Amino acid sequence: MERSLVLIKPDGVERRLVGQIISIYERKGLNITALKLIKPTREIVETHYVEHKDKPFFPELISYLTRGMVCAMIIEGPNVIETVRKINGATDPAQAEMGTIRGQYALSKSENIVHASDSPESAEREINIWFPETE
Repeated sequence: MERSLVLIKPDGVERRLVGQIISIYERKGLNITALKLIKPTREIVETHYVEHKDKPFFPELISYLTRGMVCAMIIEGPNVIETVRKINGATDPAQAEMGTIRGQYALSKSENIVHASDSPESAEREINIWFPETE
């Protein structure tokens, strides 16, 4: 069974969309095997997005993810990484199909409501960051 880390970012939590977003994954038949609300520390977010540390948007990204609560989930299912990324839609909501989470709910490219792992390797690394108790 493949696993993915999924985050509902602060804009989704602030706008009270957590239940609606979770129900989209569940209606697709995916299994949420761990879930928690967390106010991420700077250390967690910097570790998670380490590949972007030299990019000009990094400080804004850190500020955005640490400004409020995040709903972190481990989701499992067959081919879950590809499935979740299709459900989430393109990073830029202007490019995301209307039926996707970002197409329906995201307001901007910088605040795009959800994150999902992009590979099995990323999933395991990210799960260990957000759910160290599951190691």
